[in-house]
Amino acid sequence: MKAIGIGIIGCGNVLDAYLPQCERLESRGAARVHVACGRPAQRERALGLGARRFTTNENDVLHAPEVDLVLILTSMPSHARLTREALEAGKHVLVEKPFATTLEEADSLLQLATRKQRHLACAPFTTLSPTFRSIAQIIQSGRIGKPCSARARYGWAGPSWADWFYKPGGGCLFDLAVYCVTSLTGLLGPVHRVMAMTGAAIPRRMIEGRPTAVEAEDNAQVLLDFGDRCFGVVTSGFTMQQYRSPALEIYGTDGVVQMIGDDWDPDGHELWENRVGAWQVFKETAPDWSWTDGLPHTVQRLREDKTPEVNPRHARHVLEILLAAQRSGASGSAIDVISRFDRAPCAPLPGSDPAHLQHDRSRPHPPEH
Repeated sequence: MKAIGIGIIGCGNVLDAYLPQCERLESRGAARVHVACGRPAQRERALGLGARRFTTNENDVLHAPEVDLVLILTSMPSHARLTREALEAGKHVLVEKPFATTLEEADSLLQLATRKQRHLACAPFTTLSPTFRSIAQIIQSGRIGKPCSARARYGWAGPSWADWFYKPGGGCLFDLAVYCVTSLTGLLGPVHRVMAMTGAAIPRRMIEGRPTAVEAEDNAQVLLDFGDRCFGVVTSGFTMQQYRSPALEIYGTDGVVQMIGDDWDPDGHELWENRVGAWQVFKETAPDWSWTDGLPHTVQRLREDKTPEVNPRHARHVLEILLAAQRSGASGSAIDVISRFDRAPCAPLPGSDPAHLQHDRSRPHPPEH
């Protein structure tokens, strides 16, 4: 199988997380990073992280004949435009979240990807983690009975290096809650209705030493109606200094399952079954799994001429939920969610060592050959 040619647009902080994946792909002959595009000040950083060629012109990536897959790691408001231009250039696209900030943009991109017969892989990739799949299998097998309620949370004190996080097109819903909503809908299916409370709890922020007015929500509580009287709540914000309790929990009629750690950085799971009458703790079996796993997954599927498992219609549904939360937060009313997506059954990922055989989290499991 040929190596997939990769071009990167965006050489900011997120690039640090993706380049190790690129290095592993290159070492296996699966992919090759040909060119990276960023601001002039990012040249040395991008080249030092492994890009072969650097440019400040997006078109040098979009129209490079050796590039099969464009990796978009720019600020959120630019994602839709760059995704459109890459698809129009005939490239497959992996784009960080959210892939669009309006439903009109999202629908247009899905139609364009179909028309161009290109794959569109949209972050976040929480549904690819082995821990997510283990929890999904527990739910699907009925071990906790009928799911009745759910809770998910992701937040921190907030970025201090760029003001676009706090401007229209940014905010904690698009940047943080998107993970929680992706995971909950991946486990429980589409949402039918949304109600939310949102606001700017900290109206001014210090960004690179300058005071900046906050124009997007930095604090949100989102209530989700999954139908059949199953409800969930997402807590998110640039207002959380730390937390220690599980970041995702599903409560059923016969038990409870909860993820240890964040859904983008899981550390195992815990299970209560009424028939057992005790908490069961399951150690993380893929300690080296990364939230950037969508890249090696997409590369492998492209090499196999298969569709990536991450469904862009799922990402579109999540976007509709986040936009509904914004509208609900402003109006105080519940908002119906119209779209649906097909939720594929989660199959176990092969190759993980049993938990008792893993002792060094710095090494891949199983070891790469």
